[in-house]
Amino acid sequence: MQHAVGSPLPPPHQPGHGPATGWSPAAQHPVPPNAGAHQGPVPAPPPPPAPGYPAPPPGPAPACAPPAPETTGHVPLPPGGPVAMPTAPHAASAPDPAGTTLAVLLIGPAGAGKTSVAKYWADHRRVPTAHISLDDVREWVRSGFADPQSGWNDNSEAQYRLARRTCGFAARNFLANGISCILDDAVFPDRPVVGLGGWKRHVGPGLLPVVLLPGLEIVLERNAERSGNRRLTDDEVARIHGRMAGWYGSGLPIIDNSQLDIPQTAQVLNDVLSRSIASPPQW
Repeated sequence: MQHAVGSPLPPPHQPGHGPATGWSPAAQHPVPPNAGAHQGPVPAPPPPPAPGYPAPPPGPAPACAPPAPETTGHVPLPPGGPVAMPTAPHAASAPDPAGTTLAVLLIGPAGAGKTSVAKYWADHRRVPTAHISLDDVREWVRSGFADPQSGWNDNSEAQYRLARRTCGFAARNFLANGISCILDDAVFPDRPVVGLGGWKRHVGPGLLPVVLLPGLEIVLERNAERSGNRRLTDDEVARIHGRMAGWYGSGLPIIDNSQLDIPQTAQVLNDVLSRSIASPPQW
């Protein structure tokens, strides 16, 4: 009798059918005539299972030995958690940020050079470092993207918050696995809940914010070189730059890179981070 589930039961021992011992489900599927002429000799059947143990499922014999256990499998990764404050070394010399695992938030208006500086800084460190751009993550949304050129509304704020939370999740996981992070975002000083406070919640108190703020004429020139939805109107760039001036007096370190190229700005960023590690800013 054929069962609805599982392998068929072995046939009863009857005259002319041979003993049931050593029976396997493969025996219920006879080999077609002349099959051996094309497929070679039929492999020997496996030995009968030990009493009390089910027979192994049928299947073709392996063509080669299985791979060694260490060549495959799951690689465990530490789970991400809030980034703690970096610990300043006890040595008398200033800490070296190039060899320290850090989480950095580079703040600045459109055209400040945040992305270019962040990429260069990440590329030239002695420890593994990831660059996470909030604009890049926002643009993961294709259909229904809240274009910044359309103005700020509930939809654009929701997508901004979602992108920031995604960046924070990525940063925590990178840091938990020994990879530094530099994030960049146009955070406004007059909206702490949406901006800086949100980054602190999503990444942790060890996030080191640095403001990149060149002169207005510089950001206007750089914005004019942009294309697509990242290019803003001159009026919008001027308005954003004016709001960014509120970071003066906030206690956060500010770099005026109006007269600095990208490598020079990255070097100043290292100097600022060295001081921030020794004496973290209050924010």
